Amino acid sequence: MSCLNDRPATDVPTDTSCRLDIWLFRTRLLKTRSLAARMILGRKIRVLKNGETKKAKKPHTLIRPGDHVTFMRGAELVSVEMLAAGTRRGPAQEAQGLYKRLSEAQIQS
Repeated sequence: MSCLNDRPATDVPTDTSCRLDIWLFRTRLLKTRSLAARMILGRKIRVLKNGETKKAKKPHTLIRPGDHVTFMRGAELVSVEMLAAGTRRGPAQEAQGLYKRLSEAQIQS
C-alpha cells in the first residue's frame, strides 16, 4: 500500500505519466490550464494510447510518453506525440522538448 490515501501502489502515477490538462499547459500548446480543462471537458481533445483513440473526458486523464494528443486550435489541427511529462511550464525551447509534432501521414496511420 502507498501512503497516498491508502491506494494500491499501482494507482500512483509514475514519473513518466502526467495529467493531460497540466501537460498541455506545460508544453505551451494551450495558454492556460483552465483552457485545457475546458477543452477536455468539452470533449475536443483526442488521445491515442495503445492503438486506441478516445476523446478525453476528464482533465485528470493520465498520458504517458508515446501517447498521441490531437485537437483543433483555431483553424489548425494540432497532433503531437508526448515525449516527456516535464516538471514545470518553462521557456518555449524547454516546452518543445516535451512533444514531437506529427505529420499528416503519421496522424492517419
